[in-house]
Amino acid sequence: MPERIVELAKTVGVIANQKVAGIKRINAHAHLLALNAQIESARAGAAGAGFGVVAKEVKTISREIEGLTTELTEQLQPRLVELHQHGQRLVATVRGTRLADLALNLIEIIDRNLYERSCDVRWWATDSAVVAACADPSAQSGEFASRRLGVILDSYTVYADLVVCNLAGEVMAHGRPGKYPQMDHAMLAGMSWFRDALATEDGTGFTVADIAPARELGGQLVATYATAIRERGENKGRPIGVLGIMFDWDTQAQAVVDGVRLSPEERGLTRALIVDAQHRVLAASDRVGVLKEILAVETREHQLGHYETKDGNVIGFALTPGYETYRGLGWFGVLVQKRDRINGAGP
Repeated sequence: MPERIVELAKTVGVIANQKVAGIKRINAHAHLLALNAQIESARAGAAGAGFGVVAKEVKTISREIEGLTTELTEQLQPRLVELHQHGQRLVATVRGTRLADLALNLIEIIDRNLYERSCDVRWWATDSAVVAACADPSAQSGEFASRRLGVILDSYTVYADLVVCNLAGEVMAHGRPGKYPQMDHAMLAGMSWFRDALATEDGTGFTVADIAPARELGGQLVATYATAIRERGENKGRPIGVLGIMFDWDTQAQAVVDGVRLSPEERGLTRALIVDAQHRVLAASDRVGVLKEILAVETREHQLGHYETKDGNVIGFALTPGYETYRGLGWFGVLVQKRDRINGAGP
């Protein structure tokens, strides 16, 4: 483990410093004894001459030991510092790679989820009840289509609502009239997804709007996928209306960012985020800055990577790879991990 390398480098450095300090203390004591011995030898005159020679030799050895300990400190210390730095860089690399992999997994889950939404909208736009609500508009056809959409919503709980609009943008049917009565006959022609859906070339096309609060749904955050409802439900039929399916973004995206596989220790130090192509935060594990914060991710044209910020935080990111026929929207999965002691890797 890289963290263990850093820990060992620290431990070796501490032990080396302690032992060198111990040698210096012993050597200083020996040096003092040799000096005292020389003084006593001088007082003893000729009788102490032999003892003086020994004391002088001890003093010489003491100086050599002092030189060796100095050399040991000078040579060992920078290498221990270098080892610690290499270990720290290795820890940052391993942490960064892990965060980038988790970011990729995060955005892949979103991609696969939204791919299914793109399939749903194109499929349900051909439903006979949905087509009839636009082809033969009446109170009865609208009510039947609403009941049909309600049945779908009973199984597909990831949606806030499903709406059928005529060519003027008036809601002719939707799946939750009891919960969202303000959606009844609402005018949605001004919505970008409505206009873009009518512009699709055929039944294989679809559009998706930016994450936004839906006023008719009480301000709930939704990702709206839409496509044209076509005459007789045929792929090349002329548009006769628009189907919009409103993905419950707030609940579903929160579950994804909250579900990133982090250790308990990491979880308190890490933000898991989904950001759009303009780096606007679309979802955050700490629920902070959604649709308000701009996180300037330094991708440097890379689709997958990691880097360390000036304050020592590690950021891992991954660009949406898309899934099947869904290209993705240029979104990123991002994990921001604070600089702290994770598995003993802190400074």
